[in-house]
This record gives sequence, structure tokens and C-alpha cells, in this order.
Amino acid sequence: MVNYWSAIAYGVGGIVFAGMALLVALQEKLVYVPVVPGLTKSYPITPARLKLKYEDVWLTASDGVRLHAWFIKFLPDCRGPTMLFFQENAGNIAHRLEFVRIMLQKLQCNVFMLSYRGYGESDGYPSQHGITRDAQAALDYLCQRTDIDPTKIVIFGRSLGGAVGSVLARNNPDKVSALILENTFTSILDMAGVVLPFLRWFIGGTSKGPKVLNFLVRSPWNTVEAIGENKRSMASGHLATTGTFNTILHQVISPPQRTFVKDRKI
Repeated sequence: MVNYWSAIAYGVGGIVFAGMALLVALQEKLVYVPVVPGLTKSYPITPARLKLKYEDVWLTASDGVRLHAWFIKFLPDCRGPTMLFFQENAGNIAHRLEFVRIMLQKLQCNVFMLSYRGYGESDGYPSQHGITRDAQAALDYLCQRTDIDPTKIVIFGRSLGGAVGSVLARNNPDKVSALILENTFTSILDMAGVVLPFLRWFIGGTSKGPKVLNFLVRSPWNTVEAIGENKRSMASGHLATTGTFNTILHQVISPPQRTFVKDRKI
């Protein structure tokens, strides 16, 4: 009997150790994928390919990292909303241009597309702290432009971009008029339990286990926590979501402050 329980203890310990090794060694590669396998880091096309007039914008984050972005105006004198677009974790902003083209046509808005550090033509290496600085630099830049309405800045975040946008909105409640989340996640901690099921008991923001591996995650991106902390500021703005995240979000945002959008084509 002693050997039996010892074997179980060694087995659990081995799982925990293997999980720790995977988290420490591979987490950035799992969370951030600037280069999609088979493709290059550079932009395959620019907005000009889709006949969109744009500006190449270069920013400097608060820690000195040089960032690249595209600013696409619907019309030269457009004073409508400006979408601050945050992409998913894989590829670069050029891979989202077709979606942005449709957004411009349907919503008649301006779009600012930021390349996170380590993505596209931006310098540096991606991390939660770094990308949070990148997002702040993009918002500060838009607020300083005189050819747009700074009271109509809308954050649009998809997947990882939803987490980035949620944190930015929480930190800048007076500068953001609305937040749109598409298919984002509750947190990277929860996603780790999905990607690596054998770790589900030991990691996560909502799991019932001991969660002893949470401290190893360098980019937790807790979207639910950011939205929950943003309750008061969102009362004067708008939040729209799409995807399975709606079920969880229902628990942290009161009805007058949220809009749930069913999956549909634009």
C-alpha cells in the first residue's frame, strides 16, 4: 500500500514538474506568435494593396522600444469614431487588412493598427508588460492628433487583443468611449489549462484546484479581472462582446453596461 501511494505521489510530482518546465520554457512561444509557420515576419502587403490611404506611424513606448503602426482614415476630413485595433496573437497587422477594409466600409470610421513589440516592423520582444506599454503609447498618440475626434476613440480587440484592450480601457477610463471584444479569453491562466489539460488542476483563474503553477505565468492577461475593475468607468461608455466569453462576462458586468453580440458576418 505504501508503494502504491508513493507511486501516486511521484506521479503527481512528475506532472507538476513537467508542467513547470513547459511553462517556464515555452510560454512566450505559446502566447505570442509574431511569425506564423511558413510565413515571414515582414508585412506581405500594405493598405495600399487594398486601395486604402494610410500613414506609416512610428511610436516610442515608455521604455524606449520603437513601434510601428498604420493609421487608415476613412476620409481625409473624417471626424467619426477612430478604432484602435488590437490583433490576435499570431501573425501581423497585414494579415488583418481585409477585415479592416470591411470595417472601414461598414462603419465609416478611422482605424489605427498597432504592431505589438516583436511583431511586424516593431522592435523588441513581446511580453505583457511590454505590450501594455505599447497600447498606452498608441492611445496617447491618438489623443494628441488634431484631425480626429479624441472623444470617439473605440478600442477593438480580438483574442489576445481583447485582453490588451481591456487592460488599456481600465487604465484610461476617461480616454476610451467604447470597448469591443471579439472572441477573447478569460485569462491566459485559464487558457493554459485548456491547451495543457493535464495542468488544469494546478493552474487557472477559475479552476478549483490548488493553482500552484499560477506564479510561473509571466503573461497572465486576466481579461475578466480587468473588465471587473472597469465597472465604474464603463458606466459612461459601451462594451460589446462576441463569442463564448459572453457567458463569463455576464457575471462581472451589470446589464446596462454591456452588449452581447451574436457571431455573425460583418
